[in-house]
Amino acid sequence: MIPRPALLRDLSASYVLNAGVTVSGDLVDAVRPALARLDPLPGDSGGIDVRRDPELGEEAYRLTVGSRGVEIVAGGRAGAFYAAQSLHQLLPAASYRFTGGGSWPVPGVRIEDEPRFAWRGLHLDVARHFFPKREILRLIDLMAVHKLNRLHLHLVDDQGWRVESRAYPRLHEVASHRPRTATNHHREPDTYDDVPHGGYYTLDDLAEIAAYARSRCVVIVPEIDVPGHASAILAAYPEFGATGERHDVLDRWGISPAILSPLPPTVEFLVTIFDELLGALGETPYAHIGGDEVVLDHWAASPEIGAYRESLGLASVNELQAWFLRRLADALAERGARAVVWDEAFVSGGLRQDTIVMPWRGMNVGRRAAAAGHDVVATPVYPLYLDYAEASSPDEPMAIGDAITLADVAAFAPVPAEWSEQERAHVLGVQAQLWTERVPDARTVDYRLWPRACAVAEVAWSGGVADGFDGRLAEHLGRLDALGVEYRPLDGPHPWQRRRPHRPSAVRITEVMSRIDALTHDAESTRPSI
Repeated sequence: MIPRPALLRDLSASYVLNAGVTVSGDLVDAVRPALARLDPLPGDSGGIDVRRDPELGEEAYRLTVGSRGVEIVAGGRAGAFYAAQSLHQLLPAASYRFTGGGSWPVPGVRIEDEPRFAWRGLHLDVARHFFPKREILRLIDLMAVHKLNRLHLHLVDDQGWRVESRAYPRLHEVASHRPRTATNHHREPDTYDDVPHGGYYTLDDLAEIAAYARSRCVVIVPEIDVPGHASAILAAYPEFGATGERHDVLDRWGISPAILSPLPPTVEFLVTIFDELLGALGETPYAHIGGDEVVLDHWAASPEIGAYRESLGLASVNELQAWFLRRLADALAERGARAVVWDEAFVSGGLRQDTIVMPWRGMNVGRRAAAAGHDVVATPVYPLYLDYAEASSPDEPMAIGDAITLADVAAFAPVPAEWSEQERAHVLGVQAQLWTERVPDARTVDYRLWPRACAVAEVAWSGGVADGFDGRLAEHLGRLDALGVEYRPLDGPHPWQRRRPHRPSAVRITEVMSRIDALTHDAESTRPSI
């Protein structure tokens, strides 16, 4: 089973589970989405009994399979859902196919389980390459199988805006598409495909995505990345930029100097956008506001922005950036959502105390954030950026760099042993990132995520991979086959997966990140290069 339960004990008796099995109890609605392929039917009694125990945690459960059927006892809806996912993993891989019926023996077991971390996330960048709603719904289903519960959607960047706005329609009319896309390898001269690319989610799409996710115990975490990475926004509404000049939606990768203004009209504009976004998503307790890779040169050069900074009593543009993000976080808090930021926003200082920090540059800066009292979600490039190649080989498809292996992910310790008890208490969980500069389609998403995301799931659920992971994963791949996932085989890609060959680098990602992590240990910031 992946992730492996905390306690799993074999029992002598077994049970035969048939398609159309009757499910009874007070948490039936929580169980049915997890067992959809078995076509479960509600009833007064039956093969699966589900009930609530208020003494258990919301995500905790006990699962017992015996000769008389299946008993699930859960602390809440999420616990019942995860118990049903564990029950499904006790069945053969064929049970993950829609076959119009079936009968499967279930071994007798007693499982007691509860997650180590509350935040078990995947991030998908839909700004660099857009993925239609059907792919988001499919990803939610795959996350649910693995008990992952946070889907972080990176909805805006220099290369595209991906959300309908009824208040500012030029965002989806103008900023959602670009005329061409860069195709070159990292740090090589730009080449382009000259193929238009674009797309966006309507507010109704987002409402549907959020409802679908909730039914599978997944929370959508939307990201509007500001004040940098703003080329697409400023292609639609240049008046909200630091210079007032119109930008083009970028067709290349890398960091742009495009930056929003921190003046009140821009803040009001963004608050309106968040009102639309949160209104569509409904019960979403988090909103990511970015704060990463911000080039502050235009703020420093603007007399108007300089005068405004002085009127606020702020000594530097870094302090102004912190003020800007805090103002957005305040507005989100008024609407019932906590702000989430990348780690550069933390090193600028002055964040709201309840702002969650994602330390992508390494766990040293994560430790500093935790020591300052901020909750932290572990997101370091190494080993949780899954846009890096799985092996240093030209047989791999094009990637930004190499290599982050399945073993690297499986070895990750979200809470380093040297952290104090107080610092460790601020680690909410773990999240893997899939940036999509070099991920042009859904087949490549499958290849990049799986099976490395299986290791992410176990690390996030248990705090680390349990014994026997390799053998359990080999069996689990049969479930992914049945679900139609085009994952990377353990011994390397299929011939048709070797499109646009990767160019291995002489510099290992571990070397790069160890240098960056050392910088963030003491320095106030590291200036982005364009």
